[in-house]
Amino acid sequence: MPHSADIGTHPDIMELRARYEAAAANPAAQLTDGLTLLSGLYLALSPWIVGFQNRPIAVNNLVTGLVIAMLALAYSSAFGRTHGISWIAPVIGLWTIIAPWVIRGGANTAGTIANNVVTGAIILALGLATMRFGMLGRTRPAEFHAPTAEH
Repeated sequence: MPHSADIGTHPDIMELRARYEAAAANPAAQLTDGLTLLSGLYLALSPWIVGFQNRPIAVNNLVTGLVIAMLALAYSSAFGRTHGISWIAPVIGLWTIIAPWVIRGGANTAGTIANNVVTGAIILALGLATMRFGMLGRTRPAEFHAPTAEH
């Protein structure tokens, strides 16, 4: 039997797609994606909400917040294609937590530090949850299929 050149019809690919579609359709995953989007938007706007827009950390928060918001949109609209980069959100969450001490251009106030630590911790937790949804179903051992005369 001749094999199709289209990898998209391979049974393993179809199974992966079904698994990622099920993970993305999970209400908890949808809630996580929505909260991640809101957290990213808040982080981007936080310099103007908290009142530290004239400091270098404001640019950091604007850029990283927009990146988180775009990642959340990607996760919610195409999880099967973006699950491989789900590790980026927790890394940005960690960066957001430590950024007030790393970025030195101006004295960061207690409000700036608290804003980044709390928002970073939320993004870290949501990012880890997103990673977890990508790993659903990977815990079962792979089955071995012996080659047959048809293959």
